[in-house]
This record gives sequence, C-alpha cells and structure tokens, in this order.
Amino acid sequence: MRVSQCCLRVVALGVFAAALAGGRPAIADELETREQPTGNAVIPTTAWPGTASEKFPQPGEVIGPESADRVKGLIADGLLWCVRRGMTMEIVPYKEIPLPPNYQEATEKYSQQVKLLPDHTLEGYVAGRPFPHIDFNDPEVADKLMYNFERTHYFTDDLGLNLFDADTGQLSVDHDGKQHYDVERHFVLDWFRLLQYTGRLSVEPKPELPNNRDKTFRKAGLYPVIEPFDLKGIGGINYRYLDKGRMDDLWLYLPSLRRVRRLSSAQRSEALFGQDTDVDSYGGYSGQVPWFNWKYLGKKPMFASLHGQSLPPKPCKGDGGMTFCEQWERRPEVVIIEGTPKAAQYAFSKRVIFMDTETFFIIYSDLYDRRGELWKVVIQNIRTDKKPNPNAAYEYPLPRMFIYGFTMVDMQMEHGTRVAIPGMAFQSEPGWYIDVGEKNGNVETWYTIASLVSAGH
Repeated sequence: MRVSQCCLRVVALGVFAAALAGGRPAIADELETREQPTGNAVIPTTAWPGTASEKFPQPGEVIGPESADRVKGLIADGLLWCVRRGMTMEIVPYKEIPLPPNYQEATEKYSQQVKLLPDHTLEGYVAGRPFPHIDFNDPEVADKLMYNFERTHYFTDDLGLNLFDADTGQLSVDHDGKQHYDVERHFVLDWFRLLQYTGRLSVEPKPELPNNRDKTFRKAGLYPVIEPFDLKGIGGINYRYLDKGRMDDLWLYLPSLRRVRRLSSAQRSEALFGQDTDVDSYGGYSGQVPWFNWKYLGKKPMFASLHGQSLPPKPCKGDGGMTFCEQWERRPEVVIIEGTPKAAQYAFSKRVIFMDTETFFIIYSDLYDRRGELWKVVIQNIRTDKKPNPNAAYEYPLPRMFIYGFTMVDMQMEHGTRVAIPGMAFQSEPGWYIDVGEKNGNVETWYTIASLVSAGH
C-alpha cells in the first residue's frame, strides 16, 4: 500500500507518513474540471454535479466506460475517471442501514448537551452521534457533519484488522489499446488496531476508559509489516489526544536502522513506500476535524458501494485490475463537503468529501493538488452484514459495516493502490474484529513503543 489502508477509518498504515518529493504532471486530458457552487446552497438533482433523477441507472444495469456519462455527477469526478478507464459499476437496489440500538440510545441520551465551540472543538460529548438533527442552513453544518462521521457507529470501542494486503502499480496501455495494471509491490500487514478511550458503548468500562494517563482520545497502531521482505518488521503507533489543540504523536519503527523515528502530523498527507495512500485518507478522512476549514457544498442522491457481496473484491478486468468492480446503489442523500487544510505544508489544497447521511460514512473523496487540479481519488467498498467475510464462520449479532475494498488512484501519474480486507490470500480470515474488547490482543500495552519494537524484531 504505499503501505495501506484502511482505517480508518480505517484504515491502516495510519502511522506511516513521509514525503515524496517532486512535481506533478498535468492531469489527463479526459479529466474534466467543474466549477463548484458556493455558499450553503443545496445542489439540485439537475444541476452540479447533475443528472435528472428519472435518468438514474436502475438496478440490473452495469455502468462501464461506454456508458460512463450515465453516472456523470452521480459519483465523484475522480471515480468517474476510473469508470472511463475501465472500472464497472453493477447497480443494485438501495438497502437501509439501521443504527445499532445502543448507539441510538446514547444519541438520544447525550446529544442535546453537545455544543460546537468557536475553535471547532466539541463540548459535552459523551457517546453516540453528536448532532443527530442537521440544519443545512446552519453556518457550522460542515463541521457538525464531520463530527458525526468522526464519532461513528461503525465502531465505538475498538477495532482490529488482521492479515490484509495491498498492491500498488502503474496503469498502462499497450499498442492494442488494452489497459494493464503492472503491480510494482505487494504488501501484507499483520494487524491494524485502534482503541477508543471515550464514547464507548459495547465493552466495559463504558463510556470511557479509566486511568487515561496519556489523556488520549484514541490510540492506533499498525504493525508489523510481513511483506515485502525489505520492509518486514516496520510498524507504527499513533496517539490522538483529548485536547484537540494538541497534534497527534506518531512513532515509526525501522528495523533496518534499529531505531524509532518520531513523525510530524504534517507528514500524514504524504504517501510512502511507493504507494499512493496517505494516512489522512484512510477511511475517507482520518485526520482531526479542527485541522481543516470545512465548507458545505450541497446534497443530492448519488451512488455508493455499501452492500458489496464479492469477497475477495473483484479486480476490474477493464483497467487491468487497478480498481474493484463491485455493487453500487443509489443513496437518497449524499452531502458534499470541501475541506481546506490549515497547515501550509499540507500536500493537498483541498479534499472534497462525499458523505452518506443515513450512515454519516464517507463513501469516496476527491483530493486536489496545490495548483487546484484534481489529483487523487479515494474509493471505499463496504459490506453491510453480520459476517465480515462470508467465507469465515465469525459473525456478529447485528449487521455491521466493513470496508473490504479500498482503492486510491493517482490520476495525474496514472498509478493506483488497492487494498483487500482480509487479504486475497487469507480468505478464511474474518478480517474485522469490532467492539470485542481485549480479544485478539487489543490491549493497552499493545500501543507502546516497547511492543512495537518487539514485534519488529
């Protein structure tokens, strides 16, 4: 993955970040630019991004390069680029995704006491969704939407991803016009884990962990790398603090140097190890809400991949396997949010985030370079079911959301990184362990430099 995903939301090399230097070539000719709306105006279905509702592709249709204009404006511009280059979308019926009962109860109990402060931090939050009732005319609506995403029902206590893999490579076209995805590196990761210290609803102690000596909001880690051999043992941990004015602490262990390196939060936007993914793009956006100035652009029905059935995910034949060809459904309401970074050294000039308002989950994102040109796209394929992997026996009492396919495409370089969770070679593995407490090794001592170094030896 340039080490890869997930997380989170998900996603996983959240602690790896280092800069790739050099300029970027102009974007491919087929990529269109579009003037975006300003203010808090709702985007009509027939305007930007824009396709009339009666012309929406219907369940049973398959959208591909020849019919890509059918979904123009109904998906992100970066995703449209991928469809035009060979990705296909199987259109399936919409399905509702209900909230877990404990999350709904916490929302009803605590949300009225939550306030958004002038510094864009929260006051009074305990658990559940902080802002269940959204007023789209509220000048602070964009920040509130982002906090609804951050304080998700997707997980509330802990998260564990086991044995996932990633490929990174170049998209090329041969003399016959056939596209190929030439894999340059293959990665296998052992564990990504995350431990939540507040907002806990499933495993005692609730709603927060006691004796929080580091005063952390959450801790996360990904280690060790299993493949490739020259990166074996590398890993990292990340501390995010309750004080939103305090930047994250990130530590990266490099076995070849036998040393731990401390990274700056600014490096979270940079890719690493020859892949395309940056830490802040995991799960759609994994940075802190106050790090960006957020602007609400509008809302409309759009397509999302939230009920995928293919495990492992199916690499698309049309683009040589750079993206996954999965199931997509029309979601009744998707909000579009633009984020501009406050840090001058941030790699992207803005993120345009597309969020499903039934789940407050980021379905995909467009990322722009410092010249304001579309650079990368983040695509997430989600499975909503009791079983994270139908090939494994592991099952939850209620349906949950699992990212099983994650893709990040650099359209300027025509390069992509795809992640499968669980990995393509580990299809008997459930892959996802959510809100299960200390089972499978998700204990506080795992999030220490000593454990990081020990696992990397």
